Amino acid sequence: MENNSNKYITVAYELYVEDGGKESMVEQAPAEHPFQFISGMGITLEAFEENIAKLNKGDKFDFVIPMADAYGEIDPTHILDLPKHFFEIDGQFDAKRVFVGNILPMVNSDGNHLNGTVVEIKDDSVRMDFNHPFAGKDLHFVGTVTESRPATNAEIQEVVNMFAGEGCGGGCDCCGGGCGDDCGGGHHHDGCGCGCHS
Repeated sequence: MENNSNKYITVAYELYVEDGGKESMVEQAPAEHPFQFISGMGITLEAFEENIAKLNKGDKFDFVIPMADAYGEIDPTHILDLPKHFFEIDGQFDAKRVFVGNILPMVNSDGNHLNGTVVEIKDDSVRMDFNHPFAGKDLHFVGTVTESRPATNAEIQEVVNMFAGEGCGGGCDCCGGGCGDDCGGGHHHDGCGCGCHS
């Protein structure tokens, strides 16, 4: 059974951001493991979906999403110094996982799951940046639509179940990748708590 208002779309892409005046590739979803989503369900950035949903299978794309329509400015209030004892296991600092540049899954006092990047390790604290890894950057996507067809009711129900927390382990794969964490490509991605919903 098909639902004409939602499309099942897969895309192979490379994502570039400007760093120090030149563009560098920060994420890739190859044709063998494309980023997949269903349009009209808030799975991916609205501006990304607007550029892709109007295309057909086989169409190529090359577009830039300005920072304001992507993950916004870097918010200094999302950069925090946390007590070093938060990162201890059996009384020992977890140096294997807590190192500059690593992204750590954490839970705040309200029980919300967040991903934070280790910015600096001090004597008594660890500076963590909870901004999205692509905050403050324009996103340049280049790629090809590998599939675009009406989504089936079963596929739509699967997404609804995922948002309800059923049948999904909570990892990046449940949102299909393409979110900016470590799914769909090769960096952190927006896993089910990683920012898929912008």
